[in-house]
Amino acid sequence: MNQIKRINKYSPLTESMSLHGYGIMQKVEILSEGRIRLGPGTLYGALSNLVEAKLIIPEDGRQDPGSRRKVYSITEFGIELIGYEIKRLEEMLKNAKLLLKERGQ
Repeated sequence: MNQIKRINKYSPLTESMSLHGYGIMQKVEILSEGRIRLGPGTLYGALSNLVEAKLIIPEDGRQDPGSRRKVYSITEFGIELIGYEIKRLEEMLKNAKLLLKERGQ
C-alpha cells in the first residue's frame, strides 16, 4: 500500500488516537479542557488500533520491573500522519473562517 493510501486509511485522527494509559487519559482531559474523558476500554482499544496500524510501537524494557505500565513511542509513519492531519485541520479551519467572513460574521 502506498503512503498516501495508508495516510487516507487512518485519517482523520480522533482525540483518542494521540505516555502510559493513565497518563494519556489525564493528558487528553487537560488538553480538551475537560471536554473529553477517555475510559480505559476506549483508550486501550485505540492503542491497540494504533499499534496494529504501526503508528505507535510498545517500548520493551522501558517499563519499571514488575509494573503493568506499557510505554509507547510514535513511529515515523505516525509522525507523518500527524503532519498530514495538522495540514488537513488547518485547511478546515481556514475554510470555516472564510465562510463566516462571507456571511459577515
